[in-house]
Amino acid sequence: MKILVTGYTGQLGFDVVQQGNILGFDMIGIGSSDLDLTNEIDVRAFVNKVQPDAIIHCAAYTAVDKAEDNQETCWNVNVEGTKHLATAAQRANAKFMYISTDYVFDGKGDLPFEVTDKTSPIGYYGLTKYEGEELVKQLLDKWYIVRISWVFGTNGNNFVKTMLRLAETRDELNVVGDQVGSPTYTFDLARLLLDMTQSEKYGTYHASNEGFCSWAEFATEIFRLANKDVKVNPIPTEEYPTRAIRPKNSRMSKQKLVENGFNPLPIWQDAVSRYLKQLTQEVK
Repeated sequence: MKILVTGYTGQLGFDVVQQGNILGFDMIGIGSSDLDLTNEIDVRAFVNKVQPDAIIHCAAYTAVDKAEDNQETCWNVNVEGTKHLATAAQRANAKFMYISTDYVFDGKGDLPFEVTDKTSPIGYYGLTKYEGEELVKQLLDKWYIVRISWVFGTNGNNFVKTMLRLAETRDELNVVGDQVGSPTYTFDLARLLLDMTQSEKYGTYHASNEGFCSWAEFATEIFRLANKDVKVNPIPTEEYPTRAIRPKNSRMSKQKLVENGFNPLPIWQDAVSRYLKQLTQEVK
């Protein structure tokens, strides 16, 4: 099976290509320097030349705060780019997987969001990802939409790496304690996404490691597992203002995965433990 992966230079795209190669698929990973997704003609020509069996669309404009000010760029990448790629996928008769986000929800309440719940993004980034979802559903027959959250992987920057870096010079940190969600290890997620492309179980899914935590609890577990003596003080969102509003409730139900026979990802604490070991090996 030939699988085209966008966003290869990012955390998830990198791991999808790595895992796909291990599993024996014909993987083609591309970054923004390889193909400008906002150029419809180039996208059409590239997909027509490659003729993939499936496209896993990981690429996105994900700078949540910058998106509020750079709305045109964010829209062009997340909406127009997705439209061009989805249209090309339809012509090539390729399965299409669109990686979406917990930011399509408003973050209200404290129950996990179901895949069928109403979307109501509260920031511009979330709005563009929602619009991307809608395009995929309109343009394609063979589509998967996979909403993910709180991603960390070896290729790129993330919350875990930031906490470890801060631990080198700080023995106490203030971390937001009233935003709750699920961390997601790209190594685990990549395997699931590749499994899904082998099926015809199309539709919208939520995928993250099992269990929920706040950012403060996430940080505390990182320091515990890394044997770092850092005190974490949970603070309310209001004490850590950002340009874009963050959803306080990013819990997402993974029931749809189970119903369709896919294995849930391991609990997030186990994922962080394995990730830290991976980072240690890479340093050596």
